[in-house]
Amino acid sequence: MLGSSVRAVRKLCCSLITVRERNCSLLLGEGDSCPFILNNVLPSTRRAAAAAKVAIHSFSSIPNHAPRLKDAYSAIELALDSVVKIFTVSSSPNYFLPWQNKPQRETTGSGFVIPGKKILTNAHVVADHTFVLVRRHGSPTKYRAEVQAVGHECDLAILVVESEEFWEGMNFLELGEIPFLQEAVAVVGYPQGGDNISVTKGVVSRVEPTQYVHGATQLMAIQIDAAINPGNSGGPAIMANKVAGVAFQNLSGAENIGYIIPVPVIKHFIAGVEENGKYVGFCTLGLSCQPTENIQLRMHFRMLTELTGVLVSKINPLSDADKTLRKDDIILRFDGIPIANDGTVPFRNRERITFDHLVSMKKPNEKALLRILRDGEEKEFSITVKPLQPLVPVHQFDRLPSYYIFAGLVFVPLSQPYLHEYGEDWYNTSPHRLCELALRELPKKPGEQLVILSQVLMDDINAGYERLAELQVKEVNGVEIENLKHLCQLIENCSAESLRFDLDDGRVIVLNYNSARVATSRILKRHRIPSAMSSGLLDEQQ
Repeated sequence: MLGSSVRAVRKLCCSLITVRERNCSLLLGEGDSCPFILNNVLPSTRRAAAAAKVAIHSFSSIPNHAPRLKDAYSAIELALDSVVKIFTVSSSPNYFLPWQNKPQRETTGSGFVIPGKKILTNAHVVADHTFVLVRRHGSPTKYRAEVQAVGHECDLAILVVESEEFWEGMNFLELGEIPFLQEAVAVVGYPQGGDNISVTKGVVSRVEPTQYVHGATQLMAIQIDAAINPGNSGGPAIMANKVAGVAFQNLSGAENIGYIIPVPVIKHFIAGVEENGKYVGFCTLGLSCQPTENIQLRMHFRMLTELTGVLVSKINPLSDADKTLRKDDIILRFDGIPIANDGTVPFRNRERITFDHLVSMKKPNEKALLRILRDGEEKEFSITVKPLQPLVPVHQFDRLPSYYIFAGLVFVPLSQPYLHEYGEDWYNTSPHRLCELALRELPKKPGEQLVILSQVLMDDINAGYERLAELQVKEVNGVEIENLKHLCQLIENCSAESLRFDLDDGRVIVLNYNSARVATSRILKRHRIPSAMSSGLLDEQQ
């Protein structure tokens, strides 16, 4: 049964290990010499010396490299008993009609088993799932899986399978280290175009913080020149006999440019789940910083020649930094590590990475020591880092959206998934004012939401107000609203004869309260809406 797959694996391993001139160009880079690799890619350690020795004798006899061939083949063969295919049935919410879901759809992805009888995969493989099955390589049987934890920011998820039969003969993959530039990796998974396992090879091209498409978060990622296609997501990138990362996205419009989630991000996710029983998120300082590469800017803030750092331009009011830092402070060092004028810090051998990576790798509520320059004087502050939620949620997977309907007025909290309903070009097609609020506004207090009038379900009670949809609701009977729950309470507990809504742009809606309550039931029945409020608000009201 496994003959064709094994032959394919042997062919891959040979192409990775065979020491011919063509393959040396592939692994070292076209036209690159060995000294270049030693100076710019490999560390100046025994490993560098070993690499030089291999490069110098690259045309020696193949039998001398038999152990490397055997090791590489064993690593791929190990993956065949570790990588699984994931079958997901999902149903996403309809944010324009938040009381109902969109039609369910079926997707596939990849995953691999890790110690503790768990399956690691991508969050987007199981996002908004209603049913999940997994299948081992070479097996016709599918097993029911449950999602134990999901981290949408880092695009990772952990699945568990109760069936003991599933785990028989499975090999648990160990996590390795971040590969160096030009090191070879093999991506194993189940991409579209076939039902059997697929193995593709590539080399590491770049290691740097990258925008994670699924979670819209900036975290470290590894760029490789192996194709990562739909279905590959969640599969391991193997280097030697350990996992170097998890395949998760590619670069749109480019060929053979894929990205894998590196081991530090994976370990941070798993450690958070094990310590807290659930996903806790990645930490942030809550700052927006500007580079200080311009010499006139540095002179203005009295930065001496030997000082480098970044300028604090905005501070999240909910962050611990808001208590100690100020706008126009210069952050010089983070935990003793100097920050360059472009916001980067040293990383490995002659590489640099933005200092945000250091922040994201800290545990929630851990302290960070910041050295800053303020009014020409250096100061040190100890700041607690923690995950911070934006005022307008970037994503809301695995839960139903909140809504409240009164007199045909549909109120919802503003979120980016709501704006995404306007299409792929949502930034240009959705209301411009709502986009600005979603991307720029910061929360002023915990639990705050921007509530908008999503639409008006037409009735005699609200005739003439239909053009006021897609505006932010600011006040109810003169009381500034904090969130959707607060708006619901103000309406439900209203004792006045009239109900007044003050909207953005100075617009006003006034309703007779008793007539509006009667109309609400009529409108819900006409539109076949089961409840005037989402389940979360309904539970709180009861």
